[in-house]
Parts: sequence; C-alpha cells; structure tokens
Amino acid sequence: ENGVVLRVTSPLEDSVITSPLTITGEAPGTWYFEASFPVVLVDQNGVTLAEGHAEAQADWMTEEFVPFVAILQFIKPVAQDSGALILRKDNPSGLPENDDAVGVTILFE
Repeated sequence: ENGVVLRVTSPLEDSVITSPLTITGEAPGTWYFEASFPVVLVDQNGVTLAEGHAEAQADWMTEEFVPFVAILQFIKPVAQDSGALILRKDNPSGLPENDDAVGVTILFE
C-alpha cells in the first residue's frame, strides 16, 4: 500500500452486484497507463470471474484524481454469495515497488 486512496463510488463495500457491473470512481493519474488500468472480479476463492480495464474519463497525465469507468460482464458463481473487486495500478515497469491495488468486497444477488 503506497498510501494512495482510490475512490470507488460504485460499487460500495458489501453492496450487491449484478451483471453487467458498472464500476465508477476516481484514481490518481499515476494509476493509469495509456488512460486505463486493470480491474478484476473474483469469487470468494479468488477465482477470476471477469477482467477488464477502467478507462480514464479525463486527462490522465496528472497526479490529481481522474474519474474512471469500467464495465464487467460476469456469470454469477454458483453457491457463493461474496467476492471481491480488485482494482490494480497499471504497472508497465513490472517493478514490484510500483505495484498497488485496492479491493472492494462485494455480494452476489
């Protein structure tokens, strides 16, 4: 954790989600690479249900917060009621010290 607070406005922690899931919020410009960063939806066992990219909705060449939108299509896992949405800082350098991620616990309908 690099002390960066990613602001996720939807879905909020522990909210019930359905597909397609629209994810909105704000991330520091440093999280983006070529105006996007990866988002992954996993079930409670950590199995990937969907992955995609959050797209900057404004100029991302800044250190300020930039709004983003991502849409994930997924199939609800059977017999599981929770999972997590993981937003990952895009890290083209591949250096672990540049890694950062934020997780949001979600519930399936």
